[in-house]
Amino acid sequence: RKRTVTFLTIGLIFMLSGIEYAVILPTIWRYLQILEAPPYFLGLGLSAFSLSALLTGPLFGVWSDRSKATKSIILFSNLFEIAGNFMYFIGYSKWLLLCSRLVAGVGAGAGSSIFGFLTRSTLPEERAGIFAAIMACRQAGLLVGPAFNLFLRLCDFKLGPFVVNKYTSPGIFMCLLWTLLQFVVLAGYWDVPPISSQGGVVVLEMKQEEEEEAPLMGSDEEEARTYRAVDSNQSETSSASQRAHQTSNPFKNFSVSNGERMARLRLTVNFPPGYWRLRGPRRRKIVKNKITEFLREEVVVLLTAQFITLFNQTALETMVTPLTQRYFSFGELGNSLMYSLCGVEVIVGFFFVRWLSSKVADRVVLAVGLVICCTACIWCLVFLCKPRGGFEWQLSAFIVGVFLQLLGLPFVAVSQVSLFSKVTAEKTQGFSQGVRRSVGGLATILGPLWAGGLTNNLYIMLGMMLALLVMITVMTVLSYERLAEPRVVQCAQS
Repeated sequence: RKRTVTFLTIGLIFMLSGIEYAVILPTIWRYLQILEAPPYFLGLGLSAFSLSALLTGPLFGVWSDRSKATKSIILFSNLFEIAGNFMYFIGYSKWLLLCSRLVAGVGAGAGSSIFGFLTRSTLPEERAGIFAAIMACRQAGLLVGPAFNLFLRLCDFKLGPFVVNKYTSPGIFMCLLWTLLQFVVLAGYWDVPPISSQGGVVVLEMKQEEEEEAPLMGSDEEEARTYRAVDSNQSETSSASQRAHQTSNPFKNFSVSNGERMARLRLTVNFPPGYWRLRGPRRRKIVKNKITEFLREEVVVLLTAQFITLFNQTALETMVTPLTQRYFSFGELGNSLMYSLCGVEVIVGFFFVRWLSSKVADRVVLAVGLVICCTACIWCLVFLCKPRGGFEWQLSAFIVGVFLQLLGLPFVAVSQVSLFSKVTAEKTQGFSQGVRRSVGGLATILGPLWAGGLTNNLYIMLGMMLALLVMITVMTVLSYERLAEPRVVQCAQS
């Protein structure tokens, strides 16, 4: 029950992040104009949020890896969201508005800790479904956010010395929501024990590749536990009932189930207990092994997929509004309706991927998503860069292009997050997810900058996006065999 309520609370956190984006984005440009800000401040304001999240994500991740107390991290990070949105409400100057988005972005950095917690608290076979549901919650926030703007734009009163109008009201509104969330987290969030460490079991990932073993650190007085590594075709419950024996060398005697041989053994590179108190060569060796982990082929492929996916997504978001204004004369109402329909499609897509991930492997879902994204980009190059025909045909071509782009997004987003959690060390998931989200943050900064200057040169903009998609598709094909949960063998102390 605690685990379920905790997951629901996490879903609410991601929903609020979507609502914040949806209520602030439509008004920030006009707000900056009132504060006499130059046009480039819009890009600075949107990028500031991503920049601070990019920088703080790994820090929050390391904190969660060390403390295993994600709840306190969430409560702390939410204080930055509260402060940042209150600064946005005050306004006063363009610089304060810019700083408000920078401060609020620090709170978003805690997402790395949350993904690390989810990885430790879920089984590999259910992880993709959980990630899909959490991502769908953010999309739900993006969908319902515009509805709040319907009453926020009617605000016109004073709150003490502060003016509450349609530009400042999103700040105080989100400040109140994040404050209420603090109480929800206090009452409905528990740092539940990791799945992999329940029942006296420790997971060791074993992979068929030559690699230097990470040093095992521990005391001879510690109780040695049963060591098991989970194969994707084996049940995880088979070793849960085994008990450990008191010994200083747990690998002294062991048997291999199914008669399999271990030609090569790789112990997943973790920061072991006591690492942060180490000095000298032993600590440098562990850091070197950790860096080596991120340079493995499958990890590089998944980080590249993360970057390209978010780069293309934010570039398209930047392009679509000028495009609809130029060709279809869409106003505020038309764009709002379009974004709402897009939100519905993405949410349905995430839940479809949640179902599909229980039927097929993550790498299959990733491959399907990349094929859809490539098809969508080719369609846009052919039919949108130089529209032909009448209004009805142009609108139909635009709808098909947007539909295909959004259709592929959940496939790629969910599969690469799920795979990344499986091919990186479980005990350092907070830091690993922080690195992944920082790569995504860099993409969300560069994507709008790339598209913003090329709205009149769609061939160049979409051509680069297609080249990136083809590149990651080729990388996925070449690394297909490695894009899977590490093959492991059941080991038990005899």
